[in-house]
Amino acid sequence: MIRQNWKGAFFLFVLLVCGPMLRSQQPPSSGSNVPALPADIPANATRYSFLMMGNLSGQQAVWTAPDGKLHEFFQFNDRGRGPKTTSVITLDGNGVPVAETISGNDYLKSAIHEDFSIENQTARWKNDAEQGNKKIAGRAFYVAINGAPAESALLIHAALLNGGKVALLPEGEAVVQRVAEREVEAGGKKQHVTLYSVAGLDFSPNYVWLDERGQFFAAGDSWAMIVREGWEPAVKTLQDARDQAVQVRSAELAKKLAHHPANGIVFTHANVFDASTATIVPDQNVVVVGNHIQSVGPAKAVAIPPGAEVVDATGKTLLPGLWDMHAHVSDNDGMLNLAAGVTTVRDLANDTETLLARRKRIEDGTEIGTRIILAGIIDGPGPYQGPTKVLAATEAEARAAVDNYVKLGYVQIKIYSSVKPELVPAIIDEAHQHGLRVSGHIPAFMTASECVKLGYDEIQHVNFLALNFMPDVKETRNPARFTEPGKRAADLDLNSPEVKDFIKLLQQHHTTLDPTMAVFEDMFVGRTGEIPPGYRAVAGRLPAQVRRGLLSSGLTPPPGMDERYKQSFAKMVELIGVLYRAGVPIEAGTDSMAGFTLERELELDVQAGIPANKALQNATLGAARIMKRDSELGSVTAGKLADLALIDGDPTTNISDVRKTALVVKNGVVYKPAELYSELGVQP
Repeated sequence: MIRQNWKGAFFLFVLLVCGPMLRSQQPPSSGSNVPALPADIPANATRYSFLMMGNLSGQQAVWTAPDGKLHEFFQFNDRGRGPKTTSVITLDGNGVPVAETISGNDYLKSAIHEDFSIENQTARWKNDAEQGNKKIAGRAFYVAINGAPAESALLIHAALLNGGKVALLPEGEAVVQRVAEREVEAGGKKQHVTLYSVAGLDFSPNYVWLDERGQFFAAGDSWAMIVREGWEPAVKTLQDARDQAVQVRSAELAKKLAHHPANGIVFTHANVFDASTATIVPDQNVVVVGNHIQSVGPAKAVAIPPGAEVVDATGKTLLPGLWDMHAHVSDNDGMLNLAAGVTTVRDLANDTETLLARRKRIEDGTEIGTRIILAGIIDGPGPYQGPTKVLAATEAEARAAVDNYVKLGYVQIKIYSSVKPELVPAIIDEAHQHGLRVSGHIPAFMTASECVKLGYDEIQHVNFLALNFMPDVKETRNPARFTEPGKRAADLDLNSPEVKDFIKLLQQHHTTLDPTMAVFEDMFVGRTGEIPPGYRAVAGRLPAQVRRGLLSSGLTPPPGMDERYKQSFAKMVELIGVLYRAGVPIEAGTDSMAGFTLERELELDVQAGIPANKALQNATLGAARIMKRDSELGSVTAGKLADLALIDGDPTTNISDVRKTALVVKNGVVYKPAELYSELGVQP
């Protein structure tokens, strides 16, 4: 699925934040999945290419109508999903928006309408998620939930008119700074462009390129990029400059926030979670020297080394570092994860070059981040292909893709939805020959049972488990893989022979499951205008515009199906409980916002009937065992690598206490969640 909360299409910013996806490894191509521009777009419109992983996936067009109003059209196609919006903006004499109307559909194809206006120093706004009004004393900028990327240029312009800062509506403040300049060239033409950072919209600054006239030129990175038409050859130059700015900031934060105890660190009187037995061992001292755990034992018996930093852990629980088994690592994820006690993630699809470079920066200490376990994706070409250039249409291509991942040090292969069924056995065979695990979506025209019989070691996403019992749903490359379970999973009889046979099959093949229930809770239970259940505990702490983005998550059920979708999600959660009790290993993975979502996934594990201590075991030693890293990670054991999370409470009895991370150690380096969250704009 790969992070589908794209309803706030404004600023490529929001798109990029809501999900790191896969990366391009070949030149752009214009496949049959690219939507056509409407015929009524005027010839004098400034046009832009929207690229996903280097492939042309959509367009933006910007023009001024005879009445003086600014028009923006934006659309893209992502596996049958994607927004299509038209914005009409009224500018004041300084070029700042004072009115806007947006219509069309959002990423999940729900109809949208949004209005904003300022009159007599009163701003009013209404969209499908919110409405309100506010008296304003000076210049202010409304952040449209459904606006086009080009609106970022208007925001930068408004801030620069105001000394680099501008109040945001409904709330917040944007701070704009000039970061870099470049001379780019394409087709014999040259253009001078300027990179600006925009803080106040997300956990960290976003970056936008403007031309010499201050008009929108480009934004994004190698996952998703929008650039003025004809300037696609300049994309790498723009991406490299943006990445350099991000990495400079990351290195500064690493120096500031990573603490290196000179003589080790000792947790005294801690209640240690023994991951091997899933029990608490009270009143322990845990000594960390360098990047290893030196000793663990009763407080009265374990001495404190001279000069060691001492942390009084009385009344607190010391866990092994948590694992997120379904990540797509992006810029903010390292800090968000470590602040939540997550010290290892398995990346299940990303750009190879970018991911390997990020992992090296983390290892070198120039970027804050978790350990990263590498899993590579393979998809098939076609109108619903995933945003990756690792595409295989033949057996030779499929085996070559696996072999390339092996050479790069990957330990797992993820099969995606458009892989042809006849290629699945070859991918599994090639991967298993090299000792790699195989997991993935269930490709279209196949069932989970068929994939398990062929050799899948693991299945991603609970919707594919539900679809196993809907064999008539053949085409699952498109949104049907979400909507059909939403409509029908409520009817699933968990005591039926079909379910029992499936459980027996999973048991026989020792298949593990990565259900990512929190994502589907947002999708099936979340409703426009409401904070999704999984984020209600933390929404008030999040940056204002991030919090607003949460108001637009979730599917829009067909008329009369609202309660049905909620019942279907409840049945999926119940299914996970049944599978757990049958001995099928359940992993904790997110495929969504880093850190906070894993906390919710563990809560849903408990809701499914998995005892809290066992859910913690699954997310620590269980994950390490699955990935064959349990000899060095996964438990608070002398000799293992020092990955630890100190919790102010007892999550073995109240799983929600996992949200109370007091201190984190990753590879012997100490991180203070309060400091990390402060830099991310998250309130204590």
